[in-house]
Amino acid sequence: MFLFLSKLLPLFIYPLGLSCLLMFLALFTLWKYPRWTGPVIGCALVILLLGSSRSVAQGLVRSLESQNVPQGELPNAAAIIVLGGGTKPALSPRPWVDVGEAGDRILYGALLYRQKKAPWLILSGGRINWQGGGDPESQDMAKIAEVMGVPPSAILQDPTSLNTYENAVNVRKILDEKNIKDPVLLVTSALHTPRSLLIFKRQGINVIPAPTDFLMIPSEINEAQRTWQGILLSWIPDTLSLHQTTQALKEYIGLGVYRWRGWL
Repeated sequence: MFLFLSKLLPLFIYPLGLSCLLMFLALFTLWKYPRWTGPVIGCALVILLLGSSRSVAQGLVRSLESQNVPQGELPNAAAIIVLGGGTKPALSPRPWVDVGEAGDRILYGALLYRQKKAPWLILSGGRINWQGGGDPESQDMAKIAEVMGVPPSAILQDPTSLNTYENAVNVRKILDEKNIKDPVLLVTSALHTPRSLLIFKRQGINVIPAPTDFLMIPSEINEAQRTWQGILLSWIPDTLSLHQTTQALKEYIGLGVYRWRGWL
């Protein structure tokens, strides 16, 4: 039930869901309290406009992604841990496993193995049945890693975890069973790295952040802000910015909820 509620309830806090709730409230006020209809619609519009502006999205995303940017080359470690969330199962009509927006995770993890950063590649992630099902994500990631040249004998899987907390708990068990000592490299999206690090450290795992899938590149942002066209466009709503704002808010909400549960 917690898993379902963790997916459902935040939808009404994100800009799109909150704006829709306010619009439904506006319909009610139009019938009972018409003088409140205008302010309620205005609030919904402001939330939607701010949530879908590039400047707001950039600020929120950068506040998370900038926390764990590696300084120089990553060190060698005992294992490379790759968290799921970047692949889609090979369900018809897909001919094979699809790589999603966060698919950089497994690509980067396999690359680090090929660079001999660690002797083990630990893939963590299951599938939620009521979200489409399919093979566990760890299995799909293993297929991609093998195509990239990682030998099956070097791959360890956690096929049951359904959130970041379960990722950390199950990986802790794998490390203990295989007698793999710290430190380990933790590969996940840059936006997801701050929360992931805290959860893994709470499990007593000495992790070195190896973020990938960066949404905001400072040089690109700085270049765009040098022209009036770039500045103007940064405040015009667009769906990509709304999506990125929502992703950042998801992480901040996750930090609050996980801290409340004692997982951080």
